[in-house]
Parts: sequence; structure tokens; C-alpha cells
Amino acid sequence: MTVHDIPALNASLNGLATVLITIGYVLIKSGRQEAHRRVMTAAMVVSAVFLVGYVTHKVLIRGVHTPFGGEGLIRTIYYTMLISHILLAISIAYLVPRTFFLAIRGDYQRHKAWAKWVFPIWYYVSVTGVLVYFSLYQWWPAHAADPL
Repeated sequence: MTVHDIPALNASLNGLATVLITIGYVLIKSGRQEAHRRVMTAAMVVSAVFLVGYVTHKVLIRGVHTPFGGEGLIRTIYYTMLISHILLAISIAYLVPRTFFLAIRGDYQRHKAWAKWVFPIWYYVSVTGVLVYFSLYQWWPAHAADPL
């Protein structure tokens, strides 16, 4: 594995988190609380591993920005998505552990109230994380010289 493989791995982790979050949502809606707990714990672990991979990649590339190669309307759409993704991802770093803490503590009413807001934000961040990867590395890669 090289530093160039990390973004694809991170996108895979985001995709897996999205699948797990979806399953967790279905499980809790069907009343399967223990299965929900296990799946959501797995989703949190996968998201934490993603975060480690993301930070590691940024350190290894010394924070060099990956340029977006799209132009015109798609560039505006991409940067709108990216900005919302970044801002909401920052909030998720607090919101997800806080929501988990409420469940672990047994405060299910507050957990449910928090999860009502945290679920769609976490879901959006996971999905847009995959879209950012595809936008940068697959669909509209910049054809600039590789910084490494």
C-alpha cells in the first residue's frame, strides 16, 4: 500500500459506514435494539478508522490540497458539496460520540432525540465523503503534476 491508495481506502470506509448506518436505522425502526447497537458500534468504529486514515493521508502528503479538475457548473456543485461536507464532518466528530454516550449511559430518550438530528448529518457526511473521492480521483481528476 502506498500513500496514493489511502483515499480509495477512506472512500471504502465511508461507503461501509453508510451501509452500516442504513442497516442500523432499519434495525432500530424494526425494534431490534441489540442488533442496532452492534451495527451502530461497528459504524462508529469504521468512521473512526476512516478519520485516522484521513489524518494520516493529510500528514503524509504534508497537507497538499488535491485539486478538482471539473469546470463550470460542476465545479460550483462540487465546492458547495465539499464545504457542506467539511463543516458537517467537523460537527460529526462531536455529535456521534455524544449520541453514543447517551445510549451507553442508558438515557435512551435523549439518545433518540439526538439521533433524530445526528443520523441525517452523519449519513450525509458519509455519502458525500464517497462523492468527494469519486469527484477528485475518478470523475474529474486534475491533470496537474503529482505532489509526491
